[in-house]
Amino acid sequence: MEQKSIHQYKQFIRKKYKVILILVILILIMSLICLQIGSSNLGFIKTFKALFRIGEEKNKVILWNIRIPIVLCALVCGASLALSGCIMQNILQNPMASPTTLGVSNGAVFGANFAIIVLQAGMVSTSQGVSVSIHHPYVTTICAFIFSILSAVFILLLSKKQKFQSETIVLAGVAIGSLFTALTTIMQYFADDTKLASAVFWSFGSLENASYLEIGIMFVILVISFIYFYFNRWNYNAMAQGEESAKSLGVPVERIRWVSLLLASLLCSVCVSFLGIIGFIGLLAPHSIKKFIGKDYRYYMIASMLTGSFILLVADALSRSLMNHISFPIGAITSLFGAPFFLILLFHQKGHCHL
Repeated sequence: MEQKSIHQYKQFIRKKYKVILILVILILIMSLICLQIGSSNLGFIKTFKALFRIGEEKNKVILWNIRIPIVLCALVCGASLALSGCIMQNILQNPMASPTTLGVSNGAVFGANFAIIVLQAGMVSTSQGVSVSIHHPYVTTICAFIFSILSAVFILLLSKKQKFQSETIVLAGVAIGSLFTALTTIMQYFADDTKLASAVFWSFGSLENASYLEIGIMFVILVISFIYFYFNRWNYNAMAQGEESAKSLGVPVERIRWVSLLLASLLCSVCVSFLGIIGFIGLLAPHSIKKFIGKDYRYYMIASMLTGSFILLVADALSRSLMNHISFPIGAITSLFGAPFFLILLFHQKGHCHL
């Protein structure tokens, strides 16, 4: 009987590894597809040669200076936003928690707009006109982080006061998100035309905004956050069973909740500050993979990250291939699919969240 149970457990774990392996393969395939999409049609052979720095110089420049940074950015940003949503759903005990629905993204957007418009951290003038870039990434990131943390702390304090009721968390997130959106609109209203154009263009959300340096910053923060989250994987498993149950097992719930929320907000704010608004990845990815991988955080976090990367790669492919020579804002693509998914989730969770 014991051997049978061990065998069943091994099969159960093997299934999770298969799901993760499939996700890795899908990401590799989608990455190769994204490397070939663009105004210059390289094709598989030219792309493969340029990848190993063989062939025409023009192809190598297109691949290494434009397309590879976009793919790397999709991988890192998708994983960061998905991991942020996955953790928020656990520590706030709400399946609809994510940087988008809790107003954390809106706070980060306000902070980044403040840096761009007031502190002039996001505009570079050229002889051809005005090109938008974050030439003071640390200033923009710090501002985005500060206001995203304010949003997160407000949600946490209010939810704690209301004993973490699901409806309080979601409604408070909607309220704080609307407040930051209103403040952002007012700030943009009083900005001059050039700064307004810079802020609006940035807020569209684009993977083309990030350089290798900024991708590196996002990657380092992702690695540091993941190490902390993975170190506490068993604590998250206990917290998923309820706060009282976790406390009875000796889990320092309050400390883990605060640190986790800070790191999850940092993941979101850095991505928003560099790339603009890319919504619903933190909601889409964890729920898309949950039925296949389960909610064991040893595997659930990794699978969510991989799913987030894959979703953002697909969104990038769509944004650059829907119309010739025109890239749609990737934030609009993710919201186009994420908003209906959120509505479906609301109806599905109606009996649990009392919304």
